[in-house]
Amino acid sequence: MNKKKKAVALKYEREKDNAPKVVAKGQGKIAERIIQKAKEHNIPIEENPELVEVLSKLDLYEEIPPKLYKAVAEILVFIYQQKGLK
Repeated sequence: MNKKKKAVALKYEREKDNAPKVVAKGQGKIAERIIQKAKEHNIPIEENPELVEVLSKLDLYEEIPPKLYKAVAEILVFIYQQKGLK
């Protein structure tokens, strides 16, 4: 079974948002484009197929639900560590 690559982009502004929200999502060529854009802008990429599967079911600009806070928080910690932020 050939599964198409999927990607979801999240955005979170501490001062503005209650929770991270989905700002882009797609599969196949769209997923490749999302990943390419992230790399072009030095945005860290975390591969987590299970989380992508769940997040891809959300609508664009929808905040992640509370049940996903822990999983997304772990990714944010990873990203902040990569960027040397706290």
